[in-house]
Amino acid sequence: MKIAFATTDGINVDEHFGRAGMFAIYELTSDSYKFIELRKFADGRDAAIEDTKGMGDMHDDMVQGKVAKLADCKIVYLTEIGGPSAARLVKKGMMPIKVKEAVPIEESLQKLHETIKKSPPPWLKKAVNSE
Repeated sequence: MKIAFATTDGINVDEHFGRAGMFAIYELTSDSYKFIELRKFADGRDAAIEDTKGMGDMHDDMVQGKVAKLADCKIVYLTEIGGPSAARLVKKGMMPIKVKEAVPIEESLQKLHETIKKSPPPWLKKAVNSE
């Protein structure tokens, strides 16, 4: 299954969903994980989404576009996400996972991989088995 990480540097989970200019995409299997690509939405912060905040449909369309471009990922790691954006992810079958502070992507992958091997919660078991 594919996992997306909101990142500013490709190394750490350190960005808000809407503000993230890029996401590091990894493929996770029961045996291992590997880097697939960096999906860029902007150089630096995603000003197109930030600048339309509070503009109703225009902002919603921008966020929906980002969600659509990440729709092949089952899990999205981030530092923050607004309620409406989180609902959009869940509606597409994606699980947003908030980290309290910046954390290395590698560390997040290792913890997720261990959880899958030991005792995954029902939503994670379903995501793994749907691959």
